[in-house]
This record gives sequence, structure tokens and C-alpha cells, in this order.
Amino acid sequence: MDIAKIREYSIPLILGVIIALAWANISPEGYHSFLHHEILLGINFHFFVNDLFMVFFFAMAAVEITKSLLPGGALNPIKKAVTPLMATAGGVLGPVAVFLILNSFIGSPDFIRGWGIPTATDIALAWLVARIVFGGGHSAVSFLLLLAIADDAIGLGIIAIFYPDPTMPTEPTWLLLVAAAMALAFIMRKMKVQSYWPYIFGSGVLAWIGMHNAHLHPALSLVFIVPFLIHPVSSNGELTGHSSLDHFEHQFKPFVDFGLIMFGISNAGVVFSGISNLTWIVFFALLVGKTFGVFIMGSISRMLGFPLPDNMGKKELFLAGVIAALGLTVALFVAGVAYIDVALQGAAKMGALFTAFVAILAIVLGRVLGVKKIDDTEKVRDVS
Repeated sequence: MDIAKIREYSIPLILGVIIALAWANISPEGYHSFLHHEILLGINFHFFVNDLFMVFFFAMAAVEITKSLLPGGALNPIKKAVTPLMATAGGVLGPVAVFLILNSFIGSPDFIRGWGIPTATDIALAWLVARIVFGGGHSAVSFLLLLAIADDAIGLGIIAIFYPDPTMPTEPTWLLLVAAAMALAFIMRKMKVQSYWPYIFGSGVLAWIGMHNAHLHPALSLVFIVPFLIHPVSSNGELTGHSSLDHFEHQFKPFVDFGLIMFGISNAGVVFSGISNLTWIVFFALLVGKTFGVFIMGSISRMLGFPLPDNMGKKELFLAGVIAALGLTVALFVAGVAYIDVALQGAAKMGALFTAFVAILAIVLGRVLGVKKIDDTEKVRDVS
């Protein structure tokens, strides 16, 4: 398999997940010692991956969304972006509703606190599976990216409001620094600063400091900056390929693609523990709640006159909902803050871990439904 295929099918991420699962179950103490052992200046491997490296992963996702919103993009005109945002609402409310309904039948009052776990979508895995199922040039990939990023932003708000760390309460005043970083990026764009370095390592650093000190996840810091990068368009409405946006993506995407092995190692180390009803409540809240929440709200948006992106119809929307059910690593994180009880944590994390099988389900459904794959070089076609 050549380098391009290794990157396209995210082999590093899959390998990282396998390593983490094996390591955590063979030597849990050794695994956690590795994650939290100080590397340099108080920085450990877990912090380096989740708070520093993932900044660039989310930046690549922001590049994809920015391009999709430009003339000729899958989410342009802007009204095409309304449906994925409506679907995001369904992808949050649906899982919460299914969690609470299932808990009322087979759960316990002790489980209630975990309602926020199934609201999460794992962007890294959803992006990987979407590209396998739809192809890299399909508008459903941009649809899912926008949905997943909005989903995670809502997730951060849920954690901050409903699962606060009493030792580190949210300090929203620091978000003024994020606003200042965006203003600086806007000024640089107006001054036609072509290099991406001042945007990423100037404004981006300011945004990271603001998010970190506000006690919100700083991995999203570049999402606020990337849209300001210069991205000129040619007369036919396509990106010229010589913009700051393109240069940044071209130079950092290989680093991100191969670096995802670290993300897998850092986040997927779940110890196989006892399975309880909570496991199945979390799993089905993700699978059923996400799938039908995304599909129903996306369909309502369409009925209200907001179109699906080109080459997306009902079956693509339904399949996007299935892929959005990949909670895995993000849901694992929420489970860790939702429950203090170790047994409940373990059972909930097993439910999140089982959503990895949704990837296989999505690939099979893609074949059964006859979804046409579109690679990066093909033109989109409206089937809605």
C-alpha cells in the first residue's frame, strides 16, 4: 500500500486505536503512566496530543469547511449550510431523547448524569469513514465535517455548563482574547498578508491562550482563525490553488494524517470492563438517536426550503446520520467527566467504544444503498 492510500484510509489512526486498546488491557498502569509522564516543562503526551496536535487536526477540518463555503463549494450558497446545522441540532437532541427514554425503561437514576455522552461525534473517525463511504470529493464529507465541528462546539458547552470541574471553572472573560485574535487575523487579511504563518502562529497562539485560560478545549482555537486565510478565487469560481489556505493545507495535512496515530494511542485506551444496561443505553442513544436525529432534522430543513448540498439525497442524509453515530473517543472523554463512579464510567465507555462497529455498518449500508463514491477530482451532481 502506497503512502497516499495509507493517508486516505487513515491507517495511522486505526493503528493507534489498536495499540491503545491492547496496551490499556495488557498493562493499564504502564499505559496511563506513559500518557501522563512529563515530557518537558510540565507537558505530558496526553496534553501534547489533545491540546496541541489536535489544534492542527481541527484546522484541517476548518480548511475543508471554508473551501466548501466558497463559490463552487459544496455548501455554497450559504443556505446550503443551514441543513447541516439543523442536522446538528437533531444529532444532539435525538441522542439525549433516546438516552432518557431507554433509561426510563432499563436504566437507573444513577445513569441520568450521562445524558451528555451520546451527543458527541468523533470528527477524526467520522471524517475517515465518510471518505471511505462517499469518497473525498463528495459533498457529504463537508456536510459531516460542519455537523461534527458544530456538534463538538455544543459538546464543549455541555461540559462547561453541566459537567464543570469545580477546581477549574469556566472563565469566559478569556474569550475576549479569542475575539482579539480574530480581529488581528481580519486586519492581516485586509492588509493582504499572504503568508499563513502570522495567522496560524500569531493569531492562532492568541486564540489558543484564550481558550486554554477560559478552561475550554483549545483544540478548536484555529477554527476561529483559518477562515481569515487568503483564499482568492478564479473567474470560474474555483480556488486558484495558490492561496494561503491551500499552502497551509498542503504543508500540514501529511503531518496531521500520520500524527493521528498519536491521537488513537492517547484516547482509545479503554479497559474492557463489565457491560451493564448503561453500556447499551449509551450505544443505542448514539446509533439510533444520531441517525434519526440527523435524518429527521435534515429532512425538516429541506422541507422548509433549505437544500441539501449537491449530490446528497435522502439515502446520503440517512447514511450521514449513521456515520455521525461514531462517538468513540469524544464520548469517552465526556463519560470520564460525567461519572465519578469507576464502574459507571467503565460501562459507559464500553458503550462508546462499541460505536466503532458503526464504521463497518456505514460501509455496508453504503454498498447496499448504492451510494456513488466521488473522488476529489470528480464534479458533483445534484440528486436531491
